[in-house]
Amino acid sequence: MAATKIIPMHINKGKTIAQSLTDRVDYAKNPDKTDNGQLVSSYECSPDTVDAEFALSKRQYFQITGRTQEHDVIAYQIRLSFKPGEITPEEANQIGYEFAKSFTKENHAFIVCTHIDKKHIHNHIIWNSTTLDCTRKFRNFWGSTKAVSILSDLICYKHRLSVIFNSRPHSKRYNVWLGEQEKKSNRDYLKEAIDRAFEQNPKSYDEFIALLREDGYRVVPGKHLTFAHPRQKKNIRVRSLGDGYTERDIQAVILGNKVHSPQKYKKKSEKTTLCFQG
Repeated sequence: MAATKIIPMHINKGKTIAQSLTDRVDYAKNPDKTDNGQLVSSYECSPDTVDAEFALSKRQYFQITGRTQEHDVIAYQIRLSFKPGEITPEEANQIGYEFAKSFTKENHAFIVCTHIDKKHIHNHIIWNSTTLDCTRKFRNFWGSTKAVSILSDLICYKHRLSVIFNSRPHSKRYNVWLGEQEKKSNRDYLKEAIDRAFEQNPKSYDEFIALLREDGYRVVPGKHLTFAHPRQKKNIRVRSLGDGYTERDIQAVILGNKVHSPQKYKKKSEKTTLCFQG
């Protein structure tokens, strides 16, 4: 099993908490990706009303604590992927549920949506930033990526699934484990972040930028659309990304005048070393 970092979800500009949650949850629950919703499970919430329930908890949190926070995180997401051919969709969903329940210590409501539209089955796990008793918030802690990795590997061993041997930091973990791609450049990572943003169908430029921020990117002021990221030594202008990723392309997709086509990567020829138990 491969795990990505914890992804914080913020309120989209010009939208309410409920609307922002609906946008994110609807993508995760997409019936075309989850076998018509059969591969969606939940804890302490209903898959049908999870966005409304999460939003209600925010109001109750304010009533109880009186605390507000600018740029508040309304939910968190983790993606878990599995080696192709190694697990059934139902098993993947069960393992995602087990992971989420353990990681949140049963203090947060969550949904697990298993996507089967790619050759590798993967889970989108979204949990409420507010605790079940509405008195506290989940805080993304230093070393959380390592904690996610350790827990996912432990559950992987328990279910006799493959894990990475001598794994590296999460930025390479997902792609190396899947064995699908060559080593990526920072431009490739930015393209992938743009791909993910468009998967959530942003309705405005500000919403698009907000989704990039969730991936750790920051807009650099200037004449051309440019992004900075802690991983990058140099800022990257989107016009350098090529066809499909220019400012004109991005605006056309947001306006609905163009369909975004994610770039494809060449397959890797070398072996990937996996460790099995059992």
